Amino acid sequence: MAKTILVIEDDKFIGEMYVRSLKKAGYTVDWMLGGNDGLTAARNKKYDLILLDVMLPERRGNEIMEALRGKEDLIPDTKVIVITNFEQDEESRMAMEHNADAYLIKAEITPKKLLDVIEKII
Repeated sequence: MAKTILVIEDDKFIGEMYVRSLKKAGYTVDWMLGGNDGLTAARNKKYDLILLDVMLPERRGNEIMEALRGKEDLIPDTKVIVITNFEQDEESRMAMEHNADAYLIKAEITPKKLLDVIEKII
């Protein structure tokens, strides 16, 4: 069975690049543009991995992470990679990193590097 990935990314250019690269590598991919839709998808379907942007419409990535991996870990078997270009304060960044399996800066990651990170995680 193909590994499933949920991409929660509102930038259409970046999202399309991720989805295209992931599908080409053999993953099954769902893509949500907004935070609310992303959170709903993550709660309603089992994914092997979630690529989570920090700055999203409706709900920020840290809110989604808290809802999924806060007091109750609703996605214990799902890996999460936070991907952002947003400059966060140290406390927010550390909290996201603590709950994520990887924390990447968009400007520094190519599709090949992203696939390498995903392969190591799942």
